[in-house]
Amino acid sequence: MAWQIIASWFSKPDYLPGPITTVIGSFELIEDGSLLSFSLISLSRVVRGWLLGVSIALPLGLLLGRVRAARLLIEPYLDFFRFIPALAFLTLFVLWFGIDDLSKVLLIAYATTFIITINTAAGVFALEEDKIRAARSLGASEFQILKHVVVPATIPYIFTGMRIAMGNSFAAIVGAEMIAAKEGLGYLIWTSRLYFRTDWVFIGIIFLGILGFIADRVLRFTGARVLRKYGIKHESNFKN
Repeated sequence: MAWQIIASWFSKPDYLPGPITTVIGSFELIEDGSLLSFSLISLSRVVRGWLLGVSIALPLGLLLGRVRAARLLIEPYLDFFRFIPALAFLTLFVLWFGIDDLSKVLLIAYATTFIITINTAAGVFALEEDKIRAARSLGASEFQILKHVVVPATIPYIFTGMRIAMGNSFAAIVGAEMIAAKEGLGYLIWTSRLYFRTDWVFIGIIFLGILGFIADRVLRFTGARVLRKYGIKHESNFKN
């Protein structure tokens, strides 16, 4: 394995532990329960923050896409704050909401909201106006147009935004747990340096990748099912 060969070049294994050393180190974290506990804690924070961001972003994106007045009012603020990284607010969030989960969940929601909002609005913009006119000419109300025309056509954009936002959520939680946490995979990665346990650092990184991979696969599977339900042709991003 390339990893093991490269690791053997280093005279000090602490710099780059090989896969065997990393696996042995993982057994220590598994035996004391910290690896499972930290993984579940990080995943819980990510999912809660991501769901909160989704619940805010979806209606906001639909509103921006359908109501010009709302777009003119909200879009400047959206364009301003979306360029500010979530971690830039970490100190303020900890000060305002404490060091517990609330500050991290809100930070992840912040990192999630803008991406899904923009993708949802883009999906609404991409909808052909002829379809809306046709539905309106058949007597559909604005709510019916939104439910049966706008939302189904926007679903591929929504799920793409949700998948990208999930990646941002993991990035945000790692930074937050490194700086202001006593549990979680980010905390494990950061504190492992104090014990010169580079193998634990690798374990934390690997498990972040595993959790992110699983979360993305769940979203891909869910997106494909929803697209099939509405009879929408699958995009390549949602093929299983």
